[in-house]
Amino acid sequence: MLWIVLGVVLAVAEIFTVSLFLIMFAVGAFAAAGAAALGASVPVQALVFAVVSALTLVASRPAVRRHREKTAQTDDDGFGLQSIEGANALVLEQVDADGGMVKIDGEMWTARSYDGTQVFEPGERVRVIQVKGVTALVWRDDI
Repeated sequence: MLWIVLGVVLAVAEIFTVSLFLIMFAVGAFAAAGAAALGASVPVQALVFAVVSALTLVASRPAVRRHREKTAQTDDDGFGLQSIEGANALVLEQVDADGGMVKIDGEMWTARSYDGTQVFEPGERVRVIQVKGVTALVWRDDI
């Protein structure tokens, strides 16, 4: 019973971490609970806990390493405002220094011209230079 409680506590504790480290010990605790159910002595249960926990740590290490390398190699464009700044937009309603409307990645945004002298007509492509609040400041896209 002790091993099951320990396994559940470790599994629940893993929910509050992002390391996936405690779950390995939870697996070991559940394996030790299985050994206890089969009538193994306490030293054997402890040995099963240690061996299974160590094996799950060793077995999961290559997968964790591949995941870290993969995320390190990907070009992360960020999220939220970071992903919008620098994005291309399509002018839906005339954009000038006073306002307008653009479409960025399928979403409609209010927009203003970054340079107050520029005016963009519907159908033109622009680039988002900066986002202030809920308004995209745009510039003529040279592409």
